[in-house]
Amino acid sequence: MVLKRGAAIIGWGSALPAKVLTNHDLEQRVDTSDEWIRTRTGILERRIAAPTEAASDLALQAARTALKKAAICAQQLDLIIVATVTPDMIFPATACLIQNRLGASLAGAFDLEAGCTGFLYGLSVGREFVRSGTYNHVLIVGVDILSRITDWQDRNTCVLFGDGAAAVVLGPSQAEEGILSTYLGSDGSGGEFLYVAAGGSRLPLDNEALKHGLQYTRMKGPEVFKFAVRIMADATLEALNRAGLGLEEVSYLIPHQANQRIIDAARKRLKLSPERVLVNLDRYGNMSSASIPVALAEAAEAGQFQPGDVLVLVGFGAGLTWGANVVKWI
Repeated sequence: MVLKRGAAIIGWGSALPAKVLTNHDLEQRVDTSDEWIRTRTGILERRIAAPTEAASDLALQAARTALKKAAICAQQLDLIIVATVTPDMIFPATACLIQNRLGASLAGAFDLEAGCTGFLYGLSVGREFVRSGTYNHVLIVGVDILSRITDWQDRNTCVLFGDGAAAVVLGPSQAEEGILSTYLGSDGSGGEFLYVAAGGSRLPLDNEALKHGLQYTRMKGPEVFKFAVRIMADATLEALNRAGLGLEEVSYLIPHQANQRIIDAARKRLKLSPERVLVNLDRYGNMSSASIPVALAEAAEAGQFQPGDVLVLVGFGAGLTWGANVVKWI
């Protein structure tokens, strides 16, 4: 079957907590320094959700902005996909909470979990629903409140993470526009490199787990770093190959914002100039599923993209997972 239409991003929006936590603030909490954090990660500050803010609260703000930009109402949504590792609760899905608060009564809704790659997985799923003609409008949200699963006594991880949300609306387009290709991958043998041990059916979140801090993120930094440097470039090239495009045709690379050294290494492997790579890591840290769509939404809102620009969205995350999407902006 030859697909006669594509799926394009027609709306976008982001939402960030008001509280800013700087490297100097972290110096008061753990044995670290602004210089140590900056040189190893590129991060200067990050946003932290208020105690009363949950994933659905930030996601709702981003979703409303995206709908307004797309010039559609919530009743026109056919499907809502939320990518997150920090849902409001185990169930129901955060997507269902958003569906209700938006008033999107005709939309199906589900959560998707692929670590920091979650938004790219969601974008890929939504693309297929629109391209096939099954649905016309799909809302994809990337949101994480990582501060809730961060051990603020662990200086190796607490300096990395921040909170945020962003959303896009997908709608029909010409077949040669919008999301041109998708590449998704996983390697479960690396699951032990980045994980939260307690809170699932394997290890319930009981007093013993809390005593040992098993509700917090644990990461084997060197292993994740090596994997990320390789996969960011490889995934970019594979996605471009599937789209029938070359690196010289890329207008902007929008990478997962995990570490400046990872981004720089991938950029150099791809021989891209710095101005062609979007980075907001210094202001927000690693927001997991929200990092790529926040960077996308901010640049789009600033008018940085022109019709016909080729964007490559690429990331990696717990699982281990990775993914890339090539997008022709409309």
